Amino acid sequence: MATATPTDDETQVRIRQTQCFIGGEWVPARSGRTFETIDPATEEPIASVAEGDAADVEAAVRAAREAFDRGPWPRMDARERGRLIHKLCDLIEDEIDELAALETLDNGKPLADSRHIDLPLAVATMRYYAGWADKIHGQTIPVAGNYFSYTRREPVGVAGQIIPWNFPILMVSWKWGPALAAGCTIVMKPAEQTPLTCLRLARLAQKAGIPDGVINVVPGFGPTAGGAIVKHPGIDKVAFTGSGETAQVIMRQASDSLKRLTFELGGKSPNIVFADADLAAAAHGAHVGIHLNQGQCCCAGSRLFVEDSIYDEFVAKVVEMSRVRRVGDPFDPATEQGPQVDRAQFDKIMGYIEQGKAEGATCATGGSPAWRPRLLHPADRVYGRDR
Repeated sequence: MATATPTDDETQVRIRQTQCFIGGEWVPARSGRTFETIDPATEEPIASVAEGDAADVEAAVRAAREAFDRGPWPRMDARERGRLIHKLCDLIEDEIDELAALETLDNGKPLADSRHIDLPLAVATMRYYAGWADKIHGQTIPVAGNYFSYTRREPVGVAGQIIPWNFPILMVSWKWGPALAAGCTIVMKPAEQTPLTCLRLARLAQKAGIPDGVINVVPGFGPTAGGAIVKHPGIDKVAFTGSGETAQVIMRQASDSLKRLTFELGGKSPNIVFADADLAAAAHGAHVGIHLNQGQCCCAGSRLFVEDSIYDEFVAKVVEMSRVRRVGDPFDPATEQGPQVDRAQFDKIMGYIEQGKAEGATCATGGSPAWRPRLLHPADRVYGRDR
């Protein structure tokens, strides 16, 4: 499928941060190792990013522990915490166009989705939690006798946070918002496929005035950096978004230190369509449910149960919408669906298609790559570097 050529402004996305952010400083991985984050649209490297591991997590936990045990963040007036979270949101809005372009570059989702869905939702999420900062309080409890009984709600401590690649900047807001509002400090590992916007937000958090050590970011891989976060005795809670299989591993690894755990896991629920449904609306809902975010969504509607009497008509509607869906360069305004986040996800999808054919299924439309990327000469795509 032909695609429009991105403009110079769209390709000149500045890559500002690629190192670990620990204790308010940008530092290379202790090992000196790096890994490449890849542009899904071209499969070209975007930048080399610090590959953190247990040594870097140890340093990040020390910084977060110091910020929690002796720093101002959990002790400051809760309204001031809320004000600083709002200030971070203001800075995100100031850079929203570039942040959206950076998200699209690293993740592959259409620029319109990054700019008009993901970024506004991330800001709205953090502003919501900013409003909660001064509303976290206990209760007075009536008891027998001449006593005054009350409860206090206090921050848990150091929160370890591990996020996936499908909604990178939105996942940061889901994790940072409640932890910051409560007065916790943070050690976060972004997904190795999409670390760039998380690192950029750490810079903006520092610029907003959030004290050094409150937010620490260690890019790296799950078994090393992620595993070190889960097992570290200095981390009081782990919040994880991802697969159920990984969550089982985290539960086992966290059991020695009895950490609090919060999981947000995938659950692909079916759409069930009966004959008396509004078929046009149901077909549209099914189409969006599976194609949203390139199908890379924890609640994707990846199964359809349709009543026999309307089956053929309904399938025809869904097939036609899929047939005309524009797949292409995520920086092209006409694109409705960009590339999968990486080659592994692309190959997994193609494998499912081949497995279905082998088991007797018919592929009604598609089934092969719909778009070939325009590989760019390095001089055509400029990745500036500053601050």
